[in-house]
Amino acid sequence: MSTFLTLLNKELLEAWRDKKLIWLPIVLSVLAISQPITQYYMPQILDAAGNLPEGTIIEFPVPTGAEVLAGTLSQIGTIGTAIFVLSVMGSIVQERNSGALSLVMARPVQAYQYITSKWVANAIILLASFIIGYGLSYYYTNILFEEVEIKRFFASLGVYSIWILFTLTATLLAGTVFKKVGGVAGASLLTVAALALCGSLFPKFMGWSPSNALNHASSYLASGTWGDAFGTMMFSSIALILCVFGLTVYLFKKYESY
Repeated sequence: MSTFLTLLNKELLEAWRDKKLIWLPIVLSVLAISQPITQYYMPQILDAAGNLPEGTIIEFPVPTGAEVLAGTLSQIGTIGTAIFVLSVMGSIVQERNSGALSLVMARPVQAYQYITSKWVANAIILLASFIIGYGLSYYYTNILFEEVEIKRFFASLGVYSIWILFTLTATLLAGTVFKKVGGVAGASLLTVAALALCGSLFPKFMGWSPSNALNHASSYLASGTWGDAFGTMMFSSIALILCVFGLTVYLFKKYESY
């Protein structure tokens, strides 16, 4: 346990030195709060853009608070997922290419301890950044639109976190397989994009996919009830994360030299 805590402390310290603990929450916060603010001021933005006939009156249906928060999750699901991958993709590759990995593994460190420390440290950073950004979006939504029940906010936050953890786990697996940062980013983004696309094209057969976390979170925000196959999605997503994590540890062990 002491070895794991030492590795975890090292990961968090490196994240602080690399300013990841600063720039990632800021980027996600700006991305998240842009949704309610943009929707609220959209008529003024279009009016200021000009090129409209004189006397034109711009009217938009006022969205509900749930719709605004669902839009925030959708925005994080597109741009935010890419940011998550980019923030994690160098975790293993950079240490391998710099030789730091050989120094770490020359000590009494087990493969599962090394991978687990990477996973836990990045999970803390990603989820904390997401909570801050989504929390700010919730705050501005309640001010500018209408108040959303706090339990719906926390429920949607928890469900969508499943997708973030899956993205993290898939990126670490790619970091174990590939030796170039570009390969890690490409494989990770292709995997999550393929899952999301298949979930949209074949919803009947992809109810188990973690990419459906967004749909279930949005559904709960709007109605306060979970959609069909919610239990299946949660169970299969957690099982998939565990399987991918186990595969990552197994493949990491297969390397004869680090």
